[in-house]
Amino acid sequence: MKRSELVFIPSPGIGHVTSTVELARVLVDRDDRFFVTIILMKLPFDDKFTSYCQSLAESTISNNIKFLDLPLLEQALDTKAKDIVATYMETYKPLVKEALAQLIESSTLRPDQPPRLIGLLVDMFCGTMVDVGNDFGLRSYVFFTSGVGYLSLLFSMQTMKDEQNVDSTQFKGSDTELMISSFAKPIPARVLPSMFLNKDVVPGFLNLARMYRQTKGIVVNTFLELESHVMSSFFDGLTLPVYPVGPILKLQRNDGDKGSDKVREKEEIIGWLDDQPPSSVVFLCFGSMGSFDEDQLKEIAKALEHCGHRFLWSLRRAPPKGTIVFPSGYNNPKEIFTDGFLDRTAKIGKIIGWAPQVDILAHPAVGGFVSHCGWNSILESLWFGVPIATWPIDGEQQLNAFQMVVELGLGVEIKLDYRKDFLSDDEVKMVTAEEIERGIKSLMENNGEIKEKVKEMSEKSKKAVMEGGSSHSSFDRFIADLMS
Repeated sequence: MKRSELVFIPSPGIGHVTSTVELARVLVDRDDRFFVTIILMKLPFDDKFTSYCQSLAESTISNNIKFLDLPLLEQALDTKAKDIVATYMETYKPLVKEALAQLIESSTLRPDQPPRLIGLLVDMFCGTMVDVGNDFGLRSYVFFTSGVGYLSLLFSMQTMKDEQNVDSTQFKGSDTELMISSFAKPIPARVLPSMFLNKDVVPGFLNLARMYRQTKGIVVNTFLELESHVMSSFFDGLTLPVYPVGPILKLQRNDGDKGSDKVREKEEIIGWLDDQPPSSVVFLCFGSMGSFDEDQLKEIAKALEHCGHRFLWSLRRAPPKGTIVFPSGYNNPKEIFTDGFLDRTAKIGKIIGWAPQVDILAHPAVGGFVSHCGWNSILESLWFGVPIATWPIDGEQQLNAFQMVVELGLGVEIKLDYRKDFLSDDEVKMVTAEEIERGIKSLMENNGEIKEKVKEMSEKSKKAVMEGGSSHSSFDRFIADLMS
């Protein structure tokens, strides 16, 4: 029985690293012949992520998983670069290559059946690292931490460019609806991810698609039952193996030692939820990068007060314009809400900073989730059977929102086409209190059919990862291919 080692290279971001660690954990739990080394890159503007990487490197998640913590490259993030993501990954390439060389050298020195290094699994944004694997004669796989819907759109855009010279940036600001074979409904140009509408960035993303085609397969954090239409039509024209193995979720959180600030915050939040009736609370949270200016926050507050539903709101301070830093919490929310909103809603609402999202979505008091539609958040909400009201912000979230509301009927719309990211130079349009209130009321009051569909999908998501389930079987295929 051969012992085999894989190197996982996640993008530097908590969501991507967390999913990668969970995938590694599933792999070594399923087959203890596998050993995984996870290479951790850093972000120069995110001290919390750096600390998180250091804590991972010092932890023992499994005897078969180890971490290689690369140094922070202070000058690596060139905010003036046309394609920040691609430039950043290229800067880290020499360090990754050196790390791989050392791993290969050390493996030859191990006594007693050293695990053979058989390949790389690179994050969806780390396609350039496939070149590094090729330099060492290693096969590469991609770990796609979003859904197959976005993956199929990426491949479609790349094919349209290469075969028909279609420039996707022409769709910016248009009313065009795109017929993409893997989607049942036409995709409005207004929900296309920003990377397809930005002339400086789109070449890099299309190159990622080309790079994916050079790999041995793509592992996707989704499950067949969720994206069945996309997968049935997408697989037909693709020679590359795709392994839907999700939902890959971190359901058990370690928030630190008892008595730490995070543990105390979580206990306070869960204690408040314990006092609320079942399915009565709407939870608002917009991800690690989600924040709004004060005028938009006041519109949200107005909507919450007017609709009268109990609410738990993760409130984040927007970073200064023109900077790439993570939002922070407010020490005193009264500095924004000077009109008495906090006092008037004290009996029905709670404002928090950091949110233990999994614990909140798992709580029976939560009946709806106003979300930015990051893919991990969608999978978590479906797992716990909590319907979503969509408010996308950046990345591929507009497409995710479209899938949830229009394609799958698993969510309600606040907005599908809101966007506020560094790839878009569009003026950010205000979402009015009336639009927000209408979305929250639809989420909490009039969505019996959607609630039922979400509940069914919740059951399907859990069955998918059980023995005999679609994702469990797909993982078996992935392991068999790795060992072949």
